[in-house]
Amino acid sequence: MKKFAVILAGSGVFDGAEIHEATMSLYAIMKQGGVYEIFAPDIPQHHVINHITGEEMNEERNVLIESARIARGNIKSLTEFDAQNFDALLLPGGFGAAKNLSDFAFKGAQSQVIEEVKSAIQSTHKQGKPIGALCISPVLIAGSLNEVELTIGSDEATANALTEMGAMHQNTNHGEVIHDKKNNVFTTPCYMLDATILEIADGAENIVKSMMENM
Repeated sequence: MKKFAVILAGSGVFDGAEIHEATMSLYAIMKQGGVYEIFAPDIPQHHVINHITGEEMNEERNVLIESARIARGNIKSLTEFDAQNFDALLLPGGFGAAKNLSDFAFKGAQSQVIEEVKSAIQSTHKQGKPIGALCISPVLIAGSLNEVELTIGSDEATANALTEMGAMHQNTNHGEVIHDKKNNVFTTPCYMLDATILEIADGAENIVKSMMENM
């Protein structure tokens, strides 16, 4: 069975991993005959957001501990990741990708990806294995690899920032997957577009299927 490493950024769309995208990605992997192992960096979250009001809360949380909620406790620190042990790497979206795994939410085209995530992406890329990213997570790919072709949907400001970072952006709609054949990178827009959970499920299934076809 093909084995995916999945990197999460916390738990919750506004300050962590997008739960629908993460869950549907895990479901898609197993539905198509694969298995997965979940990782997250053992670092503080940038901040904590009340998901009812959208307001920042006076709390401190840890990305690994929050990600463990989605993983049902079966998770490892990203320092334990070794690309040799996996057939592919997948990064669901959520603002945590742009706040915890990088500072794209605050610095845009001048942002940096945290070292653990960049190392995971670059080591997987060096071995020629598929790398997938949903929603806003393609910013992590753009910040880690050179001249990569990708999509975040059709948001002009984000697409322009990615272009400034050296990526080549393509506009896409629900469920569409861009495959950069040179870099073996796969991206799909998910909640970067106005989407239902059914459309998220389609996007997750399509990207996982495309990745498995190119292992």
